[in-house]
Amino acid sequence: MSLPALVLAAKLVVLSDPEAVLATDLSEVKVTFSPDGKRMLWGSINRTGGAGKWDIWEATSTGKGWSAPRAVSFNSPANDFDPSFAPDGSGIYFFSSRPGGLGGDDIYFVPAAKGGYGTPRNLGPQVNSKGDEWGPTVSSDGKRLLFASDGRGGSGKHDLFIAARDGAGWGKAANVGPVVGSAVDDFDAAFLDDGRSIAFASERRGADTANLYVSVWKGGAYQAPVWLGAKVNRAGAWNFGAAVRTGERGVLYFNISGDVYRIRYRLD
Repeated sequence: MSLPALVLAAKLVVLSDPEAVLATDLSEVKVTFSPDGKRMLWGSINRTGGAGKWDIWEATSTGKGWSAPRAVSFNSPANDFDPSFAPDGSGIYFFSSRPGGLGGDDIYFVPAAKGGYGTPRNLGPQVNSKGDEWGPTVSSDGKRLLFASDGRGGSGKHDLFIAARDGAGWGKAANVGPVVGSAVDDFDAAFLDDGRSIAFASERRGADTANLYVSVWKGGAYQAPVWLGAKVNRAGAWNFGAAVRTGERGVLYFNISGDVYRIRYRLD
């Protein structure tokens, strides 16, 4: 059954019910796709065959579906999670708690090549802190890196931050601001079709759960977040893992607990 178009905040319209994309008896979290559509990566917990307990897994397109999952070569015995392809396909951003970082979970970038990956590099102190950094994603124009951190100050626990492109690297990250932030965890954000508005997860509706919100970019500023509603957010579940696919406009991927779903939307 299709969902009637539902206006949710300044100019966001949800056009469909959630559709399952990746659902197993394991925890499959925060999917990402290569721009050419040939690779799908995601985080999985306690899947047999990984380097650690939290690992990144990959499937490749067969033309008729997806191959069996395999652990990526850049996993470590530590936690490796939240993969996100660069919009130009040059590599993958992810977080890791591997030794040598600045704090707990740091954001890394690993180059992608045909058939494999290079050596991950830490994004350094302009992005990472002594705390945890999660959920990196880059805007479609490649100019902004969006992520969550609990080590850079802000409104509460994890806040959302944006770092601007600075040559081959990134400038110092800045808080998205108190209009978006809250006293609890705000995390797992994704840029929407306009390249500035964001969908993200927040615990502001109560403990032991997360819900998806949207903050629309309007007049040069982020507007107050609006809950994505009960048609998208399942009651009592963890609704998080917002992600988009390069070149696929009007589709938002996200998690309902351990499964990946998608909805269609429109920004007017």
